Amino acid sequence: MISTIRTALFAVALGCAALPAVAFDTAAKAAYVVDVGTGTVLLAKNADQPMPPASMSKLMTLYVAFEAIRDGRLSMEEKLPVSQHAMSYGGSTMFLDTTDRVTVSDLLKGIIVLSGNDACVVIAEALSPDGTEAGFSRFMTQRAQKMGMTNSVFANSNGWPAPSHKMSMRDLALLARHLITDFPDFYPMFAETEFKFDGRAPQNVKNRNPLLTLGIGADGLKTGHTQAAGYGLTGSAKQGDRRVIFVLSGMETPQARAEEAESIVNWAFRQFAENTLIKAGSDVAQAGVWMGDSSRVGLVTSDDVNMLLPVLGGDQVAAEVIYKGPLQAPIAKGDRLAELVITPEGMPETRVPLLAAKDVARGGFGVRLKTVSGILIKRLRQGPEGAL
Repeated sequence: MISTIRTALFAVALGCAALPAVAFDTAAKAAYVVDVGTGTVLLAKNADQPMPPASMSKLMTLYVAFEAIRDGRLSMEEKLPVSQHAMSYGGSTMFLDTTDRVTVSDLLKGIIVLSGNDACVVIAEALSPDGTEAGFSRFMTQRAQKMGMTNSVFANSNGWPAPSHKMSMRDLALLARHLITDFPDFYPMFAETEFKFDGRAPQNVKNRNPLLTLGIGADGLKTGHTQAAGYGLTGSAKQGDRRVIFVLSGMETPQARAEEAESIVNWAFRQFAENTLIKAGSDVAQAGVWMGDSSRVGLVTSDDVNMLLPVLGGDQVAAEVIYKGPLQAPIAKGDRLAELVITPEGMPETRVPLLAAKDVARGGFGVRLKTVSGILIKRLRQGPEGAL
Protein backbone atom coordinates (compact mmCIF):
# COMPACT_ATOMS: atom_id res chain seq x y z
CA MET A 1 0.00 0.00 0.00
CA ILE A 2 1.40 3.37 -1.02
CA SER A 3 1.67 5.79 1.87
CA THR A 4 3.10 9.24 2.46
CA ILE A 5 6.75 8.99 3.46
CA ARG A 6 8.45 11.79 5.36
CA THR A 7 12.23 11.75 5.30
CA ALA A 8 14.45 14.00 7.41
CA LEU A 9 16.72 15.77 4.94
CA PHE A 10 19.37 17.92 6.51
CA ALA A 11 20.45 20.39 9.12
CA VAL A 12 23.31 22.37 7.67
CA ALA A 13 25.64 25.12 8.76
CA LEU A 14 24.84 28.19 6.68
CA GLY A 15 26.61 30.99 8.47
CA CYS A 16 23.20 32.64 8.95
CA ALA A 17 20.67 31.70 11.54
CA ALA A 18 17.06 31.01 12.17
CA LEU A 19 16.04 31.88 15.68
CA PRO A 20 12.64 32.16 17.35
CA ALA A 21 13.50 35.75 18.18
CA VAL A 22 13.40 36.68 14.49
CA ALA A 23 9.63 36.16 14.31
CA PHE A 24 7.68 39.39 13.93
CA ASP A 25 5.05 39.59 16.66
CA THR A 26 2.40 41.43 14.69
CA ALA A 27 -0.66 42.97 16.29
CA ALA A 28 -2.63 42.37 13.09
CA LYS A 29 -5.40 39.76 13.24
CA ALA A 30 -3.99 38.28 10.04
CA ALA A 31 -0.79 38.93 8.13
CA TYR A 32 1.41 37.56 5.38
CA VAL A 33 4.87 38.68 4.25
CA VAL A 34 6.78 37.17 1.33
CA ASP A 35 10.06 37.99 -0.38
CA VAL A 36 9.28 38.11 -4.09
CA GLY A 37 12.70 37.15 -5.46
CA THR A 38 13.21 33.99 -3.40
CA GLY A 39 9.59 33.19 -2.57
CA THR A 40 10.54 32.94 1.10
CA VAL A 41 7.55 33.38 3.39
CA LEU A 42 8.75 35.57 6.25
CA LEU A 43 5.51 35.82 8.19
CA ALA A 44 2.20 33.98 8.08
CA LYS A 45 -0.50 34.61 10.67
CA ASN A 46 -4.00 33.32 9.87
CA ALA A 47 -2.80 33.65 6.28
CA ASP A 48 -5.32 31.25 4.76
CA GLN A 49 -8.35 32.33 6.78
CA PRO A 50 -10.99 34.04 4.59
CA MET A 51 -11.71 37.46 6.07
CA PRO A 52 -13.50 40.66 5.03
CA PRO A 53 -10.93 42.41 2.79
CA ALA A 54 -12.72 45.77 2.59
CA SER A 55 -11.27 47.98 -0.18
CA MET A 56 -8.23 45.73 -0.63
CA SER A 57 -10.50 43.58 -2.81
CA LYS A 58 -10.57 46.46 -5.31
CA LEU A 59 -7.24 45.03 -6.45
CA MET A 60 -9.14 42.21 -8.16
CA THR A 61 -11.35 44.69 -10.01
CA LEU A 62 -8.21 46.46 -11.15
CA TYR A 63 -6.59 43.21 -12.29
CA VAL A 64 -9.60 42.32 -14.44
CA ALA A 65 -9.63 45.86 -15.87
CA PHE A 66 -5.91 45.68 -16.71
CA GLU A 67 -6.48 42.37 -18.47
CA ALA A 68 -9.27 43.90 -20.54
CA ILE A 69 -7.06 46.82 -21.56
CA ARG A 70 -4.18 44.50 -22.45
CA ASP A 71 -6.50 42.31 -24.52
CA GLY A 72 -8.02 45.28 -26.37
CA ARG A 73 -11.51 44.95 -24.86
CA LEU A 74 -11.17 48.29 -23.10
CA SER A 75 -9.07 51.39 -23.75
CA MET A 76 -7.67 54.02 -21.41
CA GLU A 77 -9.33 56.83 -23.39
CA GLU A 78 -12.76 55.18 -23.57
CA LYS A 79 -15.49 57.04 -21.66
CA LEU A 80 -17.90 54.94 -19.61
CA PRO A 81 -21.38 55.88 -18.37
CA VAL A 82 -22.29 56.04 -14.69
CA SER A 83 -25.39 54.09 -13.67
CA GLN A 84 -27.77 54.88 -10.85
CA HIS A 85 -26.46 51.79 -9.08
CA ALA A 86 -22.86 53.04 -9.27
CA MET A 87 -23.92 56.47 -8.06
CA SER A 88 -25.80 54.95 -5.11
CA TYR A 89 -22.65 53.80 -3.27
CA GLY A 90 -21.44 55.80 -0.30
CA GLY A 91 -18.13 55.61 1.53
CA SER A 92 -15.06 56.59 -0.49
CA THR A 93 -16.21 57.84 -3.88
CA MET A 94 -15.31 60.04 -6.83
CA PHE A 95 -18.73 61.72 -6.41
CA LEU A 96 -19.83 60.53 -9.83
CA ASP A 97 -23.40 60.99 -11.05
CA THR A 98 -25.48 59.71 -13.92
CA THR A 99 -24.67 62.73 -16.10
CA ASP A 100 -20.98 61.76 -16.18
CA ARG A 101 -19.05 59.82 -18.78
CA VAL A 102 -15.61 59.12 -17.32
CA THR A 103 -12.44 57.91 -19.04
CA VAL A 104 -11.10 54.53 -18.02
CA SER A 105 -7.83 56.26 -17.11
CA ASP A 106 -9.60 58.51 -14.60
CA LEU A 107 -11.62 55.61 -13.22
CA LEU A 108 -8.48 53.55 -12.61
CA LYS A 109 -6.83 56.45 -10.79
CA GLY A 110 -10.05 57.00 -8.91
CA ILE A 111 -9.95 53.40 -7.67
CA ILE A 112 -6.22 53.30 -6.87
CA VAL A 113 -5.72 56.74 -5.34
CA LEU A 114 -9.19 57.72 -4.13
CA SER A 115 -10.56 54.21 -3.42
CA GLY A 116 -13.69 55.12 -5.34
CA ASN A 117 -16.52 52.67 -4.71
CA ASP A 118 -18.51 54.23 -7.54
CA ALA A 119 -15.59 53.98 -9.97
CA CYS A 120 -15.32 50.24 -9.31
CA VAL A 121 -18.96 49.72 -10.24
CA VAL A 122 -18.59 51.69 -13.47
CA ILE A 123 -15.72 49.40 -14.48
CA ALA A 124 -17.60 46.33 -13.27
CA GLU A 125 -20.75 47.03 -15.27
CA ALA A 126 -18.70 47.73 -18.40
CA LEU A 127 -16.88 44.38 -18.18
CA SER A 128 -19.58 42.20 -16.62
CA PRO A 129 -20.81 39.22 -18.68
CA ASP A 130 -24.39 40.34 -18.02
CA GLY A 131 -23.86 44.08 -17.48
CA THR A 132 -24.40 43.92 -13.71
CA GLU A 133 -22.07 44.30 -10.77
CA ALA A 134 -23.30 40.94 -9.46
CA GLY A 135 -22.33 39.26 -12.72
CA PHE A 136 -18.90 40.88 -12.59
CA SER A 137 -18.45 39.68 -9.01
CA ARG A 138 -19.15 36.10 -10.06
CA PHE A 139 -16.66 36.47 -12.90
CA MET A 140 -14.04 37.84 -10.49
CA THR A 141 -14.52 34.86 -8.20
CA GLN A 142 -14.02 32.44 -11.10
CA ARG A 143 -10.97 34.34 -12.35
CA ALA A 144 -9.45 34.39 -8.87
CA GLN A 145 -9.88 30.63 -8.53
CA LYS A 146 -8.02 30.09 -11.81
CA MET A 147 -5.18 32.26 -10.49
CA GLY A 148 -4.86 30.11 -7.38
CA MET A 149 -6.78 32.33 -4.99
CA THR A 150 -8.77 29.51 -3.45
CA ASN A 151 -9.93 31.45 -0.39
CA SER A 152 -11.53 34.37 -2.23
CA VAL A 153 -15.20 35.00 -2.95
CA PHE A 154 -16.48 38.35 -4.25
CA ALA A 155 -19.98 39.66 -3.66
CA ASN A 156 -19.29 43.08 -5.19
CA SER A 157 -16.60 45.01 -7.03
CA ASN A 158 -15.40 47.31 -4.26
CA GLY A 159 -15.31 45.52 -0.91
CA TRP A 160 -18.59 46.91 0.40
CA PRO A 161 -19.52 44.83 3.48
CA ALA A 162 -21.29 41.58 2.56
CA PRO A 163 -21.30 38.29 4.49
CA SER A 164 -19.95 36.23 1.60
CA HIS A 165 -17.29 38.71 0.47
CA LYS A 166 -14.00 37.25 1.73
CA MET A 167 -10.30 36.97 0.88
CA SER A 168 -7.30 35.51 2.66
CA MET A 169 -4.04 37.35 3.26
CA ARG A 170 -2.14 34.82 1.13
CA ASP A 171 -4.61 35.37 -1.73
CA LEU A 172 -4.15 39.13 -1.52
CA ALA A 173 -0.36 38.71 -1.63
CA LEU A 174 -0.67 36.45 -4.68
CA LEU A 175 -2.90 39.02 -6.36
CA ALA A 176 -0.42 41.80 -5.56
CA ARG A 177 2.38 39.79 -7.11
CA HIS A 178 0.36 39.25 -10.27
CA LEU A 179 -0.37 42.96 -10.53
CA ILE A 180 3.31 43.79 -10.18
CA THR A 181 4.65 41.17 -12.57
CA ASP A 182 1.82 40.93 -15.12
CA PHE A 183 1.27 44.68 -15.58
CA PRO A 184 4.56 46.55 -15.09
CA ASP A 185 3.29 49.42 -17.26
CA PHE A 186 0.27 49.99 -15.02
CA TYR A 187 1.92 49.32 -11.67
CA PRO A 188 3.46 52.84 -11.26
CA MET A 189 -0.09 54.14 -10.84
CA PHE A 190 -0.13 52.59 -7.37
CA ALA A 191 2.61 54.97 -6.22
CA GLU A 192 0.67 58.11 -7.13
CA THR A 193 -0.03 60.07 -3.97
CA GLU A 194 -2.69 62.49 -5.26
CA PHE A 195 -5.46 62.64 -7.86
CA LYS A 196 -7.65 65.72 -8.20
CA PHE A 197 -10.57 64.51 -10.27
CA ASP A 198 -12.46 67.37 -11.85
CA GLY A 199 -12.03 69.47 -8.69
CA ARG A 200 -15.28 68.10 -7.30
CA ALA A 201 -14.00 66.30 -4.19
CA PRO A 202 -11.24 68.35 -2.52
CA GLN A 203 -11.68 66.29 0.66
CA ASN A 204 -10.76 63.09 -1.21
CA VAL A 205 -7.63 63.65 -3.29
CA LYS A 206 -4.90 61.85 -1.28
CA ASN A 207 -3.77 58.24 -1.50
CA ARG A 208 -4.46 56.55 1.84
CA ASN A 209 -1.33 54.38 1.68
CA PRO A 210 0.72 55.75 4.61
CA LEU A 211 4.06 54.38 3.39
CA LEU A 212 4.38 56.04 -0.02
CA THR A 213 6.13 59.18 1.20
CA LEU A 214 8.45 57.62 3.81
CA GLY A 215 11.39 56.86 1.53
CA ILE A 216 11.46 53.15 2.37
CA GLY A 217 10.79 51.88 -1.14
CA ALA A 218 7.02 51.49 -0.78
CA ASP A 219 5.24 51.79 -4.14
CA GLY A 220 1.78 50.22 -3.64
CA LEU A 221 -0.84 48.90 -3.36
CA LYS A 222 -4.15 49.36 -1.49
CA THR A 223 -5.54 50.15 1.93
CA GLY A 224 -8.89 48.98 3.24
CA HIS A 225 -11.23 49.65 6.13
CA THR A 226 -14.65 48.58 7.31
CA GLN A 227 -15.96 48.07 10.81
CA ALA A 228 -15.83 44.29 10.37
CA ALA A 229 -12.40 44.19 8.73
CA GLY A 230 -10.61 46.84 10.74
CA TYR A 231 -7.77 48.70 9.04
CA GLY A 232 -5.76 46.75 6.50
CA LEU A 233 -3.07 47.23 3.88
CA THR A 234 -1.81 45.22 0.94
CA GLY A 235 1.58 46.72 0.25
CA SER A 236 4.87 46.27 -1.52
CA ALA A 237 8.28 47.85 -1.20
CA LYS A 238 11.52 47.53 -3.13
CA GLN A 239 15.00 48.22 -1.83
CA GLY A 240 17.91 47.48 -4.15
CA ASP A 241 17.23 44.21 -5.94
CA ARG A 242 14.82 42.93 -3.29
CA ARG A 243 11.04 43.34 -3.23
CA VAL A 244 8.69 42.27 -0.47
CA ILE A 245 4.92 42.02 -0.51
CA PHE A 246 3.04 42.29 2.77
CA VAL A 247 -0.59 42.10 3.79
CA LEU A 248 -2.08 42.91 7.17
CA SER A 249 -5.65 43.17 8.38
CA GLY A 250 -7.56 43.89 11.56
CA MET A 251 -5.61 46.87 12.91
CA GLU A 252 -7.60 49.12 15.23
CA THR A 253 -6.65 52.57 13.89
CA PRO A 254 -5.10 54.14 10.78
CA GLN A 255 -2.06 55.13 12.87
CA ALA A 256 -1.61 51.58 14.14
CA ARG A 257 -1.81 50.32 10.57
CA ALA A 258 0.81 52.82 9.41
CA GLU A 259 3.22 52.02 12.23
CA GLU A 260 2.81 48.26 11.87
CA ALA A 261 3.30 48.35 8.10
CA GLU A 262 6.46 50.46 8.38
CA SER A 263 7.84 48.14 11.05
CA ILE A 264 7.17 45.10 8.86
CA VAL A 265 8.98 46.65 5.89
CA ASN A 266 12.02 47.60 7.97
CA TRP A 267 12.11 44.14 9.59
CA ALA A 268 11.84 42.31 6.28
CA PHE A 269 14.74 44.21 4.70
CA ARG A 270 17.08 44.56 7.67
CA GLN A 271 16.83 41.21 9.43
CA PHE A 272 17.33 38.78 6.54
CA ALA A 273 20.07 37.90 4.06
CA GLU A 274 19.81 35.73 0.95
CA ASN A 275 21.46 32.29 0.96
CA THR A 276 21.73 29.53 -1.64
CA LEU A 277 20.70 26.32 0.13
CA ILE A 278 20.71 23.94 -2.82
CA LYS A 279 22.29 24.12 -6.27
CA ALA A 280 20.10 23.20 -9.23
CA GLY A 281 20.56 19.60 -10.32
CA SER A 282 22.24 18.38 -7.13
CA ASP A 283 20.68 15.36 -5.40
CA VAL A 284 18.57 16.35 -2.41
CA ALA A 285 17.51 12.78 -1.58
CA GLN A 286 16.99 9.31 -3.05
CA ALA A 287 13.51 7.83 -3.42
CA GLY A 288 12.65 4.13 -3.78
CA VAL A 289 11.27 2.95 -7.14
CA TRP A 290 8.84 0.04 -7.62
CA MET A 291 9.64 -2.44 -10.41
CA GLY A 292 12.12 -0.21 -12.21
CA ASP A 293 15.46 -1.03 -13.82
CA SER A 294 16.87 0.97 -10.92
CA SER A 295 15.66 0.64 -7.35
CA ARG A 296 16.17 4.31 -6.53
CA VAL A 297 16.03 7.69 -8.21
CA GLY A 298 17.63 10.96 -7.22
CA LEU A 299 15.44 13.96 -6.40
CA VAL A 300 16.68 17.36 -7.57
CA THR A 301 15.46 20.95 -7.89
CA SER A 302 15.09 22.63 -11.28
CA ASP A 303 16.68 25.86 -10.05
CA ASP A 304 18.91 26.98 -7.23
CA VAL A 305 16.98 27.13 -3.98
CA ASN A 306 17.59 30.58 -2.55
CA MET A 307 16.10 31.62 0.77
CA LEU A 308 16.20 34.58 3.06
CA LEU A 309 17.49 33.63 6.48
CA PRO A 310 17.96 35.73 9.61
CA VAL A 311 21.28 37.55 9.76
CA LEU A 312 22.02 36.54 13.37
CA GLY A 313 21.82 33.33 15.36
CA GLY A 314 22.56 29.61 15.09
CA ASP A 315 23.22 27.35 12.13
CA GLN A 316 20.34 24.90 11.87
CA VAL A 317 17.73 24.65 9.11
CA ALA A 318 15.26 21.77 9.32
CA ALA A 319 14.03 20.19 6.11
CA GLU A 320 12.29 17.06 4.90
CA VAL A 321 11.29 15.40 1.66
CA ILE A 322 7.66 14.33 1.29
CA TYR A 323 6.52 11.90 -1.38
CA LYS A 324 4.22 8.92 -1.85
CA GLY A 325 6.36 5.88 -2.24
CA PRO A 326 7.67 3.68 -3.48
CA LEU A 327 7.41 5.45 -6.83
CA GLN A 328 6.10 3.48 -9.80
CA ALA A 329 8.32 2.96 -12.86
CA PRO A 330 8.58 4.13 -15.57
CA ILE A 331 9.79 7.57 -14.52
CA ALA A 332 10.99 10.29 -16.91
CA LYS A 333 13.76 12.71 -16.03
CA GLY A 334 12.16 15.95 -14.85
CA ASP A 335 8.94 14.35 -13.57
CA ARG A 336 7.69 16.06 -10.42
CA LEU A 337 7.90 13.37 -7.75
CA ALA A 338 8.15 15.03 -4.34
CA GLU A 339 8.28 18.20 -2.29
CA LEU A 340 11.07 19.63 -0.20
CA VAL A 341 9.72 21.33 2.92
CA ILE A 342 12.21 23.75 4.48
CA THR A 343 11.42 25.20 7.90
CA PRO A 344 13.97 27.61 9.38
CA GLU A 345 13.32 27.93 13.08
CA GLY A 346 10.91 30.71 13.90
CA MET A 347 9.74 31.10 10.27
CA PRO A 348 6.94 29.60 8.16
CA GLU A 349 7.78 26.63 5.97
CA THR A 350 8.77 26.96 2.30
CA ARG A 351 7.88 24.19 -0.18
CA VAL A 352 9.99 23.42 -3.26
CA PRO A 353 9.10 20.86 -5.98
CA LEU A 354 11.55 17.98 -6.44
CA LEU A 355 12.07 16.35 -9.84
CA ALA A 356 13.45 13.05 -11.06
CA ALA A 357 17.18 13.30 -11.72
CA LYS A 358 17.12 10.59 -14.42
CA ASP A 359 14.93 8.25 -16.44
CA VAL A 360 13.96 5.00 -14.73
CA ALA A 361 12.59 2.45 -17.16
CA ARG A 362 10.20 -0.29 -16.16
CA GLY A 363 12.17 -3.40 -15.16
CA GLY A 364 12.14 -6.53 -17.31
CA PHE A 365 10.40 -9.80 -16.44
CA GLY A 366 13.29 -10.94 -14.27
CA VAL A 367 13.26 -7.75 -12.20
CA ARG A 368 9.49 -7.89 -11.72
CA LEU A 369 9.54 -11.60 -10.83
CA LYS A 370 12.29 -11.02 -8.29
CA THR A 371 10.38 -8.09 -6.75
CA VAL A 372 7.11 -10.02 -6.42
CA SER A 373 8.89 -13.11 -5.11
CA GLY A 374 10.62 -11.05 -2.47
CA ILE A 375 7.30 -9.66 -1.26
CA LEU A 376 5.70 -13.13 -1.08
CA ILE A 377 8.65 -14.57 0.85
CA LYS A 378 8.53 -11.67 3.30
CA ARG A 379 4.81 -12.17 3.92
CA LEU A 380 5.18 -15.92 4.39
CA ARG A 381 7.92 -15.34 6.96
CA GLN A 382 5.57 -13.04 8.85
CA GLY A 383 3.22 -15.94 9.47
CA PRO A 384 -0.57 -16.09 9.13
CA GLU A 385 -1.15 -12.46 10.05
CA GLY A 386 1.13 -11.30 7.24
CA ALA A 387 -0.12 -13.77 4.65
CA LEU A 388 -2.41 -12.84 1.76
